[in-house]
Amino acid sequence: MFGLETDIFLLLAFSLFAACAFEFVNGFHDTANAVATVIYTNSLKPNTAVVWSGFCNFLGVFFGGIAVAMGIVNLLPVELLIDQNVYHSVAMVLALLFSAIVWNLGTWYFGLPSSSSHTLIGSILGVGLAFTFMPENTRGAGVNWSKATEIFISLIVSPLFGFSLAIVLMFILRRVLDKPLRNIVFSEPKKNQPPPSWIRGILIVTCTLVSFFHGSNDGQKGVGLVMLILIGITPTFFALDSSKDPLMMQGNLTRIETVVNRVDTLLLSARDRTELAETKREINSLQSELSKPLVNNTLPEEARLNARRSLLLISANIKDLLNSETANLSMADVTDLKAQIDEKGGLRRFTDYAPDWVILMISLSLGLGTMVGWKRIVVTIGEKIGKQHLTYAQGASAELVAASTIGVSSYLGLPVSTTHVLSSGIAGTMVANKGIRNLQAGTVRNIAIAWALTLPVTMILSGTLYVFFRWIL
Repeated sequence: MFGLETDIFLLLAFSLFAACAFEFVNGFHDTANAVATVIYTNSLKPNTAVVWSGFCNFLGVFFGGIAVAMGIVNLLPVELLIDQNVYHSVAMVLALLFSAIVWNLGTWYFGLPSSSSHTLIGSILGVGLAFTFMPENTRGAGVNWSKATEIFISLIVSPLFGFSLAIVLMFILRRVLDKPLRNIVFSEPKKNQPPPSWIRGILIVTCTLVSFFHGSNDGQKGVGLVMLILIGITPTFFALDSSKDPLMMQGNLTRIETVVNRVDTLLLSARDRTELAETKREINSLQSELSKPLVNNTLPEEARLNARRSLLLISANIKDLLNSETANLSMADVTDLKAQIDEKGGLRRFTDYAPDWVILMISLSLGLGTMVGWKRIVVTIGEKIGKQHLTYAQGASAELVAASTIGVSSYLGLPVSTTHVLSSGIAGTMVANKGIRNLQAGTVRNIAIAWALTLPVTMILSGTLYVFFRWIL
C-alpha cells in the first residue's frame, strides 16, 4: 500500500484499525443519547431503535461535512503534524488511540455517560503538551491554545445550555397546551403500550435528529483522528488534497502577499514582525515551487509535506496578524485576508479535507457500533438521572434540545459532547417537573465526576504514552 516499508505499513494498518475501534466504541457508548427516550416511552422496540439510530449515525457522518474533523486536527501544532520522523508520528497516533479507547471502555463498563468528545480532545491535548518539551519543538506552545479555548467553551457551555433550554421548553409546553392535551403529554407511558401516534411520531423524529447530528459531530471526530494518522504516517500521500490543482494557490498567495507588504512593521510587536517575515518567506518558497513544471498538475512527492507546512504556517500567522492590535489593517484588508486562508476558496482548502473512503470507513464503524452494547448507558439515562419515569414531554424536550444544540455546533465546526447535552437536558426536564429534589444525587454526582476527570486523566495518560512510545520506537 502506497509503496510503504513493511513495518510502516503494519503500523498504519494497526492505527487505522484502532481508529475504527475507537469510533465503534463511541457508537455503542453514545447510543443511549438517541435511543433512551424512544425506548422508555415505548415509541420503538429496543432492537428497532438501535438499528435505526445506527443507520442515521452513518448518514450523519457521511453527509455532515468535515468542519468538526478539522477542528480536531488543528488542535495540534504545525510542527507535530509535519514531523519528518514517521516513528514520532506513530507514537502520537498510538498514544491518542490507546488513551481514548481505554477511558471510553472504562466509563462504558461502569455505565457512566461520559463524553467521547472530552476523551479524544483530552488525549490530543496531552500529546500536544508532551510535545512542548521535545527538542524538535521550536515555537514554544505544543497546543493550538486559541482553538483549544474555543473548544473548551463549547464543551462547557453546551450542557449548561441544554439543561436551561430543557427547563424553558417544559415551561412553555405547560403554558401553551390545553389541559386535556397537557395531561396526555405529561403522563408517564403505560407499560408495554406505545404512545398516541402523533406523540410517537414526534419522539421518533427527535431520535432521528439526535442520531444524525451525533454522526455529524462525534463521527467527524473519528474522521479527524484518521486524518491525523494518515498525515502523520504517510504525509507524502495525504499532506495535501490531491484532487485540487496546486496552481490555484497562486491567486491566494499573491493576494496575501499584496496585503502583508502594506503592513507597517514598525508598528508591530516583535513576535508579529517575526511571524510576518516568516509568512513572506513561506509565500516565496511556495511560489518558487509552483513556478516549476508540474507533472499531472500535482506537486512532487518530496515537496508536498513542505507545501503543507508552508500553508499551515501562513494560515496560522495570518490569523495572528488579524488578531493583532498593532497591525493597523483596514476592514477591506481584514476581509480579504480571511477569504484567502479559509477552507472554502482559500489556502486551507488544500489541507482541510478528508477522502471519501475515510468518511465511509468511520461511518460504518460508528453505525455498527451504535447497534451493539447500548443497554448499560441507556439504563443510566432512562432510569437513574431522575426519580420518576420519563414522560412523553420530557423525552421529546430533551431530544429536541440535544438535536438543536448538536446541529448548530456541527454547523459552526465546534465539537460538543452529545452525552452531556442530552444528559443535562433530561436532568433539566426532571427539575422542571418537581424541582432539584427530583434528581438522583448519586447518578448526577458520578456523571459530574466522570465529566471533571475525563480531560485531566486522558491528558496525563496520552502524554505519558506519547513519551513512552517515542522512547521504544
